[in-house]
Amino acid sequence: MPAPGSPEARDLCALYHHSFAASAGEDEARDVAALVEKLIAEDPDARRLFVATQDGTAKAAIVFSRMRFGDDPAEAWLLSPVAVAPDAQGQGIGTALIRHGLDALRRTGARMAVTYGDPGFYGRVGFVPVSVDHVPPPYRLSQPQGWLAQTLDGPAPWPLPGPARCAAAFDDPALW
Repeated sequence: MPAPGSPEARDLCALYHHSFAASAGEDEARDVAALVEKLIAEDPDARRLFVATQDGTAKAAIVFSRMRFGDDPAEAWLLSPVAVAPDAQGQGIGTALIRHGLDALRRTGARMAVTYGDPGFYGRVGFVPVSVDHVPPPYRLSQPQGWLAQTLDGPAPWPLPGPARCAAAFDDPALW
């Protein structure tokens, strides 16, 4: 993860802003870029960043941040946010980057990954809808159909004790 305030951090936030501005509008783009900025400032051991470049330019980026469920020792990670530059969308770059990130987490012994988004997109990389009773989110979800998870090592560990605890950057009910 780049250092807070570094040129790399600014470039990464710009990628997220550009990606979300094109698909969801300026307000959401600003919010997501601010979220990424907060994630960059957090404990580097509690997050993983993966970036796909093309000709030296970042075309896609994903962030995983650690999640905790009560006293459960299972290593879980939240995948969010994901960005693909508008000129690189539809080429499979985001999907390949997510698969790469999941494989990297799997190699470190992570037990599960969770995300909150489009089931159609995330289903292509192994995420399945889960009940909030089985995998409790940190806050009430505005769109519970988008609560998704996948196991990375072994059988499904749910039901998990809740609520989940996430990186401080996600400690805002409006994000959920």
